[in-house]
Amino acid sequence: MSDVTITVRGEHETRLAPERATIRVTVRAEGAERASVVDQVMRLSEPLRTSITERKDAGTVAEWTSKRLAVSAERPWNNEGKRLALVYRASVDFSATFTDPSELSIWVSDISAWDGVEVGWVDWHLTPETRARVERDVASSAVSVAVARAEAYATALGLTDVTPLEIADVGLISHGQAPGAPQMLKARGAAFVADSAPSMEYEPDEIVVSATVEARFNAH
Repeated sequence: MSDVTITVRGEHETRLAPERATIRVTVRAEGAERASVVDQVMRLSEPLRTSITERKDAGTVAEWTSKRLAVSAERPWNNEGKRLALVYRASVDFSATFTDPSELSIWVSDISAWDGVEVGWVDWHLTPETRARVERDVASSAVSVAVARAEAYATALGLTDVTPLEIADVGLISHGQAPGAPQMLKARGAAFVADSAPSMEYEPDEIVVSATVEARFNAH
């Protein structure tokens, strides 16, 4: 049998418990006088800022940020279609990354009852170091799956030698290439997907990291 070009896809995924949780919290106030609204939101923000810095010092918060004070004003309409007096609104946004999910749950339970505090969504994620390591491992495993599939197809055809010609992210592999001499293996990474969409849940699901590659082989 003459040489045969085999094109396959390899996939792999792994599941991990989140290592970090980044939560968004907003402090809001509104009223008829701008100065008093600003003073109120700054006063309500101080206990929240203190609670975050205490946890940063204790090591349960890895990092945190606070955006600048935002102030706006508008004239609302009443039910008779008339414009009312100006209403001023002020807000301060906070973001904190926790290293301990249980500490996050306790903290949210505490602050959710505070005046002016609005608890936002939580983004569960991995540390950059873990993500980089896992993506490398998952990509390697996806390539191994592609190689195994190519070898299985070759064996079914009665062929014994399988040589890699090309490997790429999904959709990047060349099309219509005529069989020829083996080329240098082109490692272009892998298509990664992390299932870690923001959620209001404070008990995290596992994070799914997956990779899919396409590969072309020459079998003879």
